[in-house]
Amino acid sequence: MAYNDTDWKAINTIRVLAVDATSKANSGHPGAPMGMAPAAHVLFQKFMKFNPKNPKFLNRDRFVLSNGHGCMLHYALLHLYGYDLSIDDLKNFRQVGSKTPGHPEAHDTPGIEVTTGPLGQGVSNAVGLAIAQAQAGATFNRPGFDILNNFTYVFLGDGCLQEGVASEAASLAGHLQLGNLIAIYDDNHITIDGDTNVSFTEDVLARFEAYGWHTQWVKDGNHDLEGLEKAIEVAKSVTDKPSIIKLTTIIGFGSKQEGTHGVHGSPLKADDAKQVKAKFGFDPEKSFDVPEEVYALYKETADKGAKAEEEWNALFAKYKEQYSAEASEITRRFEKRLPEGWQTSLPVYSTSDSAVASRKLSETVLAKIINTLPELIGGSADLTGSNLTIWKGAVDFQPPSSKIGDYTGRYIRYGVREHGMGAIMNGIAGYGLHIPYGGTFLNFVSYAAGAVRLSALSQHQVIWVATHDSIGLGEDGPTHQPIETVAHLRAIPNLQVWRPADGNETSAAYYIALTSHHTPSVLCLSRQNLPQLENSTVEHAMKGGYVVHEDKEANITLVSTGSEVGICVDAIKTLAGQGIKTRVVSLPCWEVFDTQDQEYRLSVLPDGIPILSVEVYSTLGWEKYSHEQFGLNRFGASGPYKDIYNKFEFTPEGIAKRAKATIDFWQGVSVRSPLKRAFTQLI
Repeated sequence: MAYNDTDWKAINTIRVLAVDATSKANSGHPGAPMGMAPAAHVLFQKFMKFNPKNPKFLNRDRFVLSNGHGCMLHYALLHLYGYDLSIDDLKNFRQVGSKTPGHPEAHDTPGIEVTTGPLGQGVSNAVGLAIAQAQAGATFNRPGFDILNNFTYVFLGDGCLQEGVASEAASLAGHLQLGNLIAIYDDNHITIDGDTNVSFTEDVLARFEAYGWHTQWVKDGNHDLEGLEKAIEVAKSVTDKPSIIKLTTIIGFGSKQEGTHGVHGSPLKADDAKQVKAKFGFDPEKSFDVPEEVYALYKETADKGAKAEEEWNALFAKYKEQYSAEASEITRRFEKRLPEGWQTSLPVYSTSDSAVASRKLSETVLAKIINTLPELIGGSADLTGSNLTIWKGAVDFQPPSSKIGDYTGRYIRYGVREHGMGAIMNGIAGYGLHIPYGGTFLNFVSYAAGAVRLSALSQHQVIWVATHDSIGLGEDGPTHQPIETVAHLRAIPNLQVWRPADGNETSAAYYIALTSHHTPSVLCLSRQNLPQLENSTVEHAMKGGYVVHEDKEANITLVSTGSEVGICVDAIKTLAGQGIKTRVVSLPCWEVFDTQDQEYRLSVLPDGIPILSVEVYSTLGWEKYSHEQFGLNRFGASGPYKDIYNKFEFTPEGIAKRAKATIDFWQGVSVRSPLKRAFTQLI
């Protein structure tokens, strides 16, 4: 437990590197790294299990910096311990193309576990990482073979604790008794607006104690290294509760502005930076100056981490001899390989099959594949009976002491916590051995928008089972009926938004979601029954769009998604009675359709005739695929779903009326497909 001058030199090196990097960038947050450097040193030197030469070592401890604005703290550590992050990378902090972006991003920097920055997300991700370890450990560990036993550590600040998503996740973590999760709270009393006494005066430890966490307080985070070490040791010994350690620090420790919001989000002034270096024993005229004894100290720890991985590899080799099936399963999942032939379990349908709600079709898919894909770990935000996200024989992921499940369980009861669920699923995906899915009503995915965006940015394979996808949910009315939700989701890069129109499209949506290892998906599913469509196959739907009904002499193309596709098909007869011939296209996933080659896309949405889109959502975005748009640019209504569809004229007659108006408007014009655009070849 003893610490010496070299330890303090290492701590102060972290501080001055944060000062230098933010000064060179003329941007960034030096305050948190300067205050939390002692805590980071203690954690990484005394407790963290990691190997800088292999950042993906499976049984490594996970570290999450939830207060991600303080990322120079983490970057400095990664550099000093010998990760693939050079001193030049530190000098390029916050520059275009660098490995050191302004907030931690998992795919930019070796050693970063999850993308953080929006406050509260990181600590919620950490809950997911802890859930994933607990589930994997309970599934694969055997007597004498503690193969998966890592801890998850997270630093968080006052801002994280004020965000509601952190409260949702922390509450669930306490219920789940996640003893493998240890949080260190940087209690520096500062946010951008100044001292937290202007807005945040609650007793944080009392709140977390009420959540079911183990709590401690180290009152001198700037000097008491031994006290913090002891607190972490105690936290590790508490196996039936997550732990939070309140660590009172001084933000910007050593600066002339220490303890004020002035050092939170702005680089130090030149004279301040020099006096900080002098105070900590560094040459004030030098920048990015790392003492060799600090490199040596951290290399010794890194070498111990490499040896720990070697020992784990030897243990895993023995495990494989005795438990070959389990070892092969761990390896398969880690390598992101799905089981051979798993897709043969996906149900297929023909037009002779009965009409079924797509939420029910989704339930059927899950029942068929859940035992074939043991990496699938599901759940719902308190709407299991409505989302139909559970399967027969499912075991709840619960603490064994609850007697209502255990840690081998693969179904998580998230409670009414959509945002927390989304952020937790990101953490589960980030662990590397699971594919998480979670259910709620489509409208309430909006509650989780921050986490969904980070799923896409982080390239996490997360699947949202979003039911009750339209005004078709009926009586619950406008508060529950999504109108603008899908336009928002479709606007998020690297997010696949599926709205299947029948059984084969639902199977296709799951196939693509499960094979897209770096892309999250939202499956928008109906409450009302949907007919099985002509020309619908899993293979057609996997292209994101296809022709449901072809007519080479057509006067118009109707393009639609979900429940409205069947109504468009019914409109063919109505239009035929007016002498109008019609093509119908289903476009269940814009993002996947956009990846097809131009020749195929133009065969689906060709030149020559006008295209009318039909969807009971905001029409925003449909200009990409149609000349005219029939949608719902207002909130819905409460009543039986058929009455609501009639009210807004989403009927064969209403569609026919707008199709006729579209044909009349475009009469005599040489109609070009909306797919043909100036930038098509540049994108």
